[in-house]
Amino acid sequence: MSSFETMPSGLSPLASPPTRYQLRLAASLSALLVLALLVTAPYARQPAASTEALLPAYAAAVLVVELLTAALLMALFYVQRSRAMLLLAVGYLLSGVMAVPWALTFPGVFDALMLDGALQGTASIAAIRRLSFPLFVIAYAVLSDREFPSGSAPRIILGSIASVLAVVALATWFIVSHDDALPQFMVDAHNVSGLWRFVPAAAVALYGVGLIALGLRRRSMLDIWLMVVLFTLLIEILLISYISGGIRLSVGWWAGRFYGLTSASLVLLVLLSEATTVHARLARSVLAERRARQNRLTAMEALSASIAHEVNQPLASMVTNASAGLRWLERDQPHIDEAKAAFGRIVTEGHHASKVVTGIRTMFLKGAQERVPLDLNHLIDAVLTQCNDEARLGRISVSTALEADLPPVIGNPVQLRQVVTNLVDNAVDAMRGTAEPRFLRVTSQRHEFGEVLVAIADSGAGLAGVDKDRIFEPFFTTKPDGMGMGLMFCQSTIEAHGGRLWAVDDVPRGAIFRFTLPAPATAPRSSEPIR
Repeated sequence: MSSFETMPSGLSPLASPPTRYQLRLAASLSALLVLALLVTAPYARQPAASTEALLPAYAAAVLVVELLTAALLMALFYVQRSRAMLLLAVGYLLSGVMAVPWALTFPGVFDALMLDGALQGTASIAAIRRLSFPLFVIAYAVLSDREFPSGSAPRIILGSIASVLAVVALATWFIVSHDDALPQFMVDAHNVSGLWRFVPAAAVALYGVGLIALGLRRRSMLDIWLMVVLFTLLIEILLISYISGGIRLSVGWWAGRFYGLTSASLVLLVLLSEATTVHARLARSVLAERRARQNRLTAMEALSASIAHEVNQPLASMVTNASAGLRWLERDQPHIDEAKAAFGRIVTEGHHASKVVTGIRTMFLKGAQERVPLDLNHLIDAVLTQCNDEARLGRISVSTALEADLPPVIGNPVQLRQVVTNLVDNAVDAMRGTAEPRFLRVTSQRHEFGEVLVAIADSGAGLAGVDKDRIFEPFFTTKPDGMGMGLMFCQSTIEAHGGRLWAVDDVPRGAIFRFTLPAPATAPRSSEPIR
């Protein structure tokens, strides 16, 4: 209901400015209360005999509701240390506790307690409740939100509670013990005297002052709902003292009590609603932070696994060439030329590994990707030349069908070369242990929408029995020693270049991996495609 995210630090949701929704809700509730008053008014003076038994339940409900409201307001004071919030909490506490002696002294309710002999006691207690609560609301509206200059918040709260209980106990003792000294508000157990009409008149005046003070202040959502509370109490006093003719236990009198219970519940409902809202937002914030942390951990795992996967191939080639070079040198007649060639391949693979690391790093750094015009046919030829020895050892027949005059694409040469290398290596691995003939076919051609399509087909085991929807997920692999990062890297790279990568089954056996890349209508004149 409130804009908790935009509140200043240290303020509760109730201290935030009211929203349009809250203003409309408060106005709608006030209109509904007025409508209920208009419906009840014609029957207000009808007696509701033998309803005294309902009074203890009513008083208990008021006590519980206003004690809960006072407790929540004091909890806010504990956080904010606002004098105005403390006074409002004390007002609710006093009103709730005073409902106990009011019910105990009500004529005909608790005869066994010997408290109903004080005819004026109930009216006097009602007058105290009626006039004290708006005074506390006015004090809340007038006082600033400055904190207490000193003192412990728990000590202040306990002192306030003890003071309220002491005042109620002394007032109850005096009222019960000195009935003759009390103002003569009641003529009999059911009818008020002329002196009582000054009490509702004073209450109406205090309610009006409170409404004006809150309306002028109206800095927070709590101010708006306190205005609704005073408006509801105003309707209550009109029903009890004027519209019902001051007749106790009439329809109008009970309707006024219902309004009183409603007014006591409003702030409690708002406090509970805001507490629920804050806790829900806090829970969502914690879950979002947890998801973000998990996503960061997954991204770091994927990045480290991707680097390990891509660097593993050139490192393995470097080890193989180093071993071969050592063997050439260890012969009785060292073959210097062969050793030089092996060492030269080590240097080449070392540069390749460096470019792979740089390419992966730039892929994860937005704005740092090097994009140049690129000849895909030349890139494919270079990859196949690099993999030629491995294909020959695996007795794999390699063929190409590269369309001439293929338009250049704009991309990162290291990343795209690694994509083609991964797809070719996967195709070679898929054909290990399969029946001959084994063939690898790479094609390139113009595609629709100004794209270039590259397809890499093999005669391996194919995709049967493989979850095709998961092959591009990180850490998903069908290889016993695979890391599950190669295809994820390929798809991320192709999509980062504006294309897409997918796989289909080949006929009669094998798989085809296809990817597209956008080709500009005209290549930039300032540079030639990289070959």
